[in-house]
Amino acid sequence: MKLVVTGGAGFIGSNFIRYVLAQHPRYSLRNLDKLTYSGNLQTLRDVEKNRRHTFVRGDVCDRRKVQEVLKGVDAVVHFAAETHVDRSILDSAAFVRTNVLGTQCLLDAARQVGVQRFVLVSTDEVYGSASSGEKFTEDSPLAPNSPYAASKAGADLLARAYFRTFEFPVIITRCTNNYGPFQYPEKFIPLIMMRALQGQNIPVYGDGLQVRDWIHVMDHCAGLDAVLHKGREGEIYNLGAGNEWPNLEIARRILRLVGKPESLLTYVQDRPGHDRRYALDCEKAHRELGWTPRTTLEAGLQQTVDWYSSHADWVRHVAARGYGAYYRKHYERREATLAKVLNRGGKK
Repeated sequence: MKLVVTGGAGFIGSNFIRYVLAQHPRYSLRNLDKLTYSGNLQTLRDVEKNRRHTFVRGDVCDRRKVQEVLKGVDAVVHFAAETHVDRSILDSAAFVRTNVLGTQCLLDAARQVGVQRFVLVSTDEVYGSASSGEKFTEDSPLAPNSPYAASKAGADLLARAYFRTFEFPVIITRCTNNYGPFQYPEKFIPLIMMRALQGQNIPVYGDGLQVRDWIHVMDHCAGLDAVLHKGREGEIYNLGAGNEWPNLEIARRILRLVGKPESLLTYVQDRPGHDRRYALDCEKAHRELGWTPRTTLEAGLQQTVDWYSSHADWVRHVAARGYGAYYRKHYERREATLAKVLNRGGKK
């Protein structure tokens, strides 16, 4: 099989490339990535000489480039997206462009060249916030609460429309929070790990009791592989691990793993529209695909801590690309704002 993976220099995309190269020795991949702030070739260093992997620098919104890359391929797995909620709150334009227009560009080009299968990698955030005890199924209504989630929901609806209108073989996946190697440190778990390893304060939004379901990235990759080969066209598959924990508890677990005190936790002003809980019903994927996640949270967190501890070069490379400036601008402002509220007698 000849695959195009978009966003393959990013976190989940790069891990998926490694998974496919290891599991399918006859497959070849073309990796289309724009190399924005969160994607870099350092992430692909271990596969850059693999003859079955070809890197192409390009934008999913560049129609000419996309058509060129898709010629002669069998399937597309579409990861490329702007994904950080906080950045979407600051400026949503890039999210609409990449996540909606980029997906539309890919769908058009894939349909024109006769791609046989198109997997759109989406997120549980399109469902919005779950109430206590609730789990979203693939038939739950979409109710996104951030510009990021809204842009992903827009991409999902476009993909659905292409299946209904053109009978184009699209499959949509919606996954819970990923963690693992090569994740950019603006995301929750690597942010905690990197700052804890350096003995720095760790920002926690609000009361820290927002609940997320955590899945190791390689379990997600196995799920995507199952969808690619066994999924039914036009269907949606929820992919989650059933590891629901408050953010505060995840932070405490990581601090224990690296031997750092809880006093590093620093409560900061919550972000606008912060969803309280995400939870998915993944029975459809278990039943139809024969897929279940295998990595326990305890083992996965330990593996991830070990990876960040032993990959200082990658961490330094990422930090040198402007991450420190982003952190200071985003979190230190929130710390100062919360301090002012508390000094006036307000509450967290």
